[in-house]
Amino acid sequence: MAAPTRKSGPCLSPRLRIISGRNIAFGPGKAALLDGVAQTGSIGRAAARMGMSYMRAWSLIQTMNQCFKEPLVLAAHGGHGGGGAELTATGRKVLDLYHRMERASARAAAGPWKRMRGLLAG
Repeated sequence: MAAPTRKSGPCLSPRLRIISGRNIAFGPGKAALLDGVAQTGSIGRAAARMGMSYMRAWSLIQTMNQCFKEPLVLAAHGGHGGGGAELTATGRKVLDLYHRMERASARAAAGPWKRMRGLLAG
């Protein structure tokens, strides 16, 4: 989902988080990280695009991989030929389902949001 901008006036931006035990198994930031890994084939490049450290990105990926029955990301260590990362079939499925849930959430909130927006200043 696009980030809200002040020029466009009030907007609704639902943010879903999947909680597993004491961990956030999945949410908007982790979805963005997986999108970046899918686009770049690299945890480091995906992290850099998001302005986060490789270690932070790796930590988020480890949490995701532990929270799901199967890993979402497979990574190959760097070295002379360089490393790489890719989403597993489960990772692609989780990302697709998450984006579907975001869209469904926005559609479900559209009616009440329209009424609330009329109550907002600006």
